[in-house]
Amino acid sequence: MISPILIWAVIGVFALLGISIAVLAARANTGTVTDYFLGGRAVGGMVAGLSYAATTYSAFMLVVLTGLTYRGGIGALGFELIYFAGLSLLVLFAPRFWLVAKRWGFISPAEMVGARYGDRRVAQVMAAVSLIFLLPYCTTQMAGIGLLLSGVTGGSFSLFQAIAVGAALAMFWSIVAGLRSVAWTDAALSAVMVVSGVLAVGFAVSALGGWGEFLSTARSEHGEWLDVPGPGLWSLSTFVALSFPWFFFALSNPQVSQRLFILRDFAAMRRMIRWVLGFGLLFTLIAVVWGFAALQLAPDLENTSMATPALLTSGVIPVWVALLLILGILSAAISTLDSIALTVGAMVARDFLPRVIAPTDAQQILAGRMVMAIVILFASYFALQQAQIVQQLAALSAAGLLVAVPPIIGAFFWQRGTATGALAGMLGGSVVAVWLAMIAKISVFDPVLSFSVAAVSTTLFVVVSLITRPREDALDFQSEIAEALARHRAF
Repeated sequence: MISPILIWAVIGVFALLGISIAVLAARANTGTVTDYFLGGRAVGGMVAGLSYAATTYSAFMLVVLTGLTYRGGIGALGFELIYFAGLSLLVLFAPRFWLVAKRWGFISPAEMVGARYGDRRVAQVMAAVSLIFLLPYCTTQMAGIGLLLSGVTGGSFSLFQAIAVGAALAMFWSIVAGLRSVAWTDAALSAVMVVSGVLAVGFAVSALGGWGEFLSTARSEHGEWLDVPGPGLWSLSTFVALSFPWFFFALSNPQVSQRLFILRDFAAMRRMIRWVLGFGLLFTLIAVVWGFAALQLAPDLENTSMATPALLTSGVIPVWVALLLILGILSAAISTLDSIALTVGAMVARDFLPRVIAPTDAQQILAGRMVMAIVILFASYFALQQAQIVQQLAALSAAGLLVAVPPIIGAFFWQRGTATGALAGMLGGSVVAVWLAMIAKISVFDPVLSFSVAAVSTTLFVVVSLITRPREDALDFQSEIAEALARHRAF
């Protein structure tokens, strides 16, 4: 076990460094809503890429994905690579998101889609759907922090203490200076994530006799984990059920798609995509190898989510490396949490404040900050309560967010799409998602859930659009940005 006092000391130093970055970011803010929520649309490719990566590759990687590898073997790598392949969507959509956001001044993805269909209700429904399915996901980040810190200290670090630390840091880093603070801290946190992961894997493999011995033992003692579909977790249906919604993560999750609005120029966009792809591939391999190392060094775990704490306390990882990895996982969880809070705050500030009162920048920022605090407090409360309903909603969050994909694709590639069709698709798909998961008790491991949600939302969007008329004030993204796309040689 690792001493709680040592963990508190390291977290204290970590917090001071993060607070210093946030304060510097606050000094750079100009007070406008664009500057607060998007960093003035002037973020460079490296910072944007690392922020995107830190937001995406959350505590899920070294807690859940490592546990899935421990339990089901190499299928976990295939599952995560499907998500990685989905990042190819950035090549097609990143230029379009950036161009329309810059031209019309959009702050949130929901605001963009609402303007495209000429109906603010579309933006509000998309924002509400994102809120419903992302809040439980925030809760799981908090729970991941608690599971980790409690596990490595033998319960000496309480769930309340762990969640309080995560909530305080996420709230400060996101509220103080908005996107600029989040992006700068994310860039620093992503470095901690990668360095700690590489070091921890290196020491674990070294303890097993080096890479040759590690692979040889994996083949001889856990050969079934290297074969498809593995020792029981991964079947074709389970693999498809989990992978399908993750492929569309780059479009369906507003906390990452909003990152496409913050870029300085097209050159920064290309650098961002390269950073995201490089980070993603490396961190995926780290998480999977870490799972196989845990399988050999800490066998027969009943709760596979404890694979990382068990490996960190096995005695083969030096304490200083274990502490660094703990900070890496803490970083991953906080970066995801504060990014979601920031995006939800932006959506409420832009899509729900009454336009008749013409809210000022200061009012929108204040509203966003209030929402951000509520989101983080909500996640903290339910993580402490360990409410079953949140666990159920978190399990279907990826499937539920699929309802946003058809109107987003239609916004750029189908001029006939209408506001009524977008509303019908998102509302109908959301009802189906909740009904299947919470009433019909369809498991997230059953492809019926995600495919039904995708089919219903897409069918309703298309059919209702065909029998209704586009609104007169709807924007025509496809024609308006065609010349700019050609000039930048974008697909």
